[in-house]
Amino acid sequence: MRGLMMDRPLLIQSLIRYAARYHAETELVSRTTEGPLHRYTYADAEPRAKQLAKALMRLGVGFGDRVATIAWNNHRHFEAYYAISGMGAVCHTINPRLFADQLAYIVNHGEDKVLLLDLTFVPLAEKMTASWPAVRHYVVMTDRSHMPATSLPNVLCYEDIVAGEIAELEWPEFDENTAAALCYTSGTTGNPKGALYSHRSTVLHSLALCASNNVGIAMQDVLCPIVPMFHVNAWGVPYAAAMAGAKLVFPGPRLDGASLHELFDREGVTCALGVPTVWLGLLQHLEATGKRIDSVKRVTCGGSAVPISMIRTFAERYGVTLIHGWGMTEMSPVGSLSRRQAPPRGRDHERRAAGARTLGHRCLLPGRSGQPSCARLRWLVSHRRRGDDRCRWLHADRRPQQGRDQIRRRVDQLDRPRKRGDGPSRCRRGGGNRPAASKMGRAAFARRRGQARLRACCGRGHRLSRGQGCEMAAAR
Repeated sequence: MRGLMMDRPLLIQSLIRYAARYHAETELVSRTTEGPLHRYTYADAEPRAKQLAKALMRLGVGFGDRVATIAWNNHRHFEAYYAISGMGAVCHTINPRLFADQLAYIVNHGEDKVLLLDLTFVPLAEKMTASWPAVRHYVVMTDRSHMPATSLPNVLCYEDIVAGEIAELEWPEFDENTAAALCYTSGTTGNPKGALYSHRSTVLHSLALCASNNVGIAMQDVLCPIVPMFHVNAWGVPYAAAMAGAKLVFPGPRLDGASLHELFDREGVTCALGVPTVWLGLLQHLEATGKRIDSVKRVTCGGSAVPISMIRTFAERYGVTLIHGWGMTEMSPVGSLSRRQAPPRGRDHERRAAGARTLGHRCLLPGRSGQPSCARLRWLVSHRRRGDDRCRWLHADRRPQQGRDQIRRRVDQLDRPRKRGDGPSRCRRGGGNRPAASKMGRAAFARRRGQARLRACCGRGHRLSRGQGCEMAAAR
């Protein structure tokens, strides 16, 4: 039996349509490649995306065809994101920092029909033209007054082809599993491999970014995606911002500390996303000039491990929360995010000092009468996949998941050799034969022969059943 709720496909064009209708006056600010700032709203952006879509149709782009982009983070690239995918074609973003042979392979393997490029990358395209025989048209993303003299074949001006169309276009509806975007990753053996995103996966990824335990994008935010739009879709921010109706500030090609600080201060940026090298440059500029970034509340950092000193500097000196992210091109690309959590309760001073995270759960211990009674037990757990050790509260009867947090086994408090007749349900102190005291002891972690081991002292004993986690049993 199927439900009777509304069934609509999850399509990328619905995001810009929603933003233009319900957040019409929210601004999109862009530092253009030509230099000055460009400012308009979601209500202005959607008609231009429709005009670009019609222009691409006139150039022979059809459903499922690939259209490549090599451009900085700016308003024209934003329009291309929605125009290409919204018409049913595939937006193929290309990283210009790759080697020439990789660029040749990527464009030819993707069979791109049209290539949209920023002014900065015209010389690169001129060198690669002979290696890209499938590209029929080159569209330089600028206006007529800044159009360069170039040797590119079939070259067109972006503003000219957009101005030549009218915005009377109804976004088509199709299967939500239709391909929407294509990104190639060079982090592999052999030639780069393409990750083909669908409309459905992109919309769900945007929804996840807006969650409070994630980046937490909301309509009150002023977002600055510094991670390039030519690399894994700027971590999905152009889509998530439209979903939330948040203001977007595009930094363009100027990513130095001084330029970013000026943009943050002028536009009141509250959330920015970038790699550690970008934040290092910004922090160096702030330290050298004594300036601050008071509007910024949080930054998301990924691409490589973030130094702990950077996290502390943002938090202690500028009051900014740093969200550490990890992902892959194949994951759209955000995989997981780490947020700073509130300190745990209880006698966990050593674990708090070590930065371990504790989670509280209740477990049942057998009382003197044989009836279960509520208690709390600290376990130290090794995360086998990441290889780190974390202190957590766990359900005593929780079934461990393969490859996740697991309790390997319980050992005696003083780690004495086991004697004959000592069963797993016996918990003794330092070589004595009397049961341990009823008061729960501290959990400590030890490693023996490369395996995680658990030390726990509890009055009634514990037995760990294989495949069933920690099972509580009364001492004999």
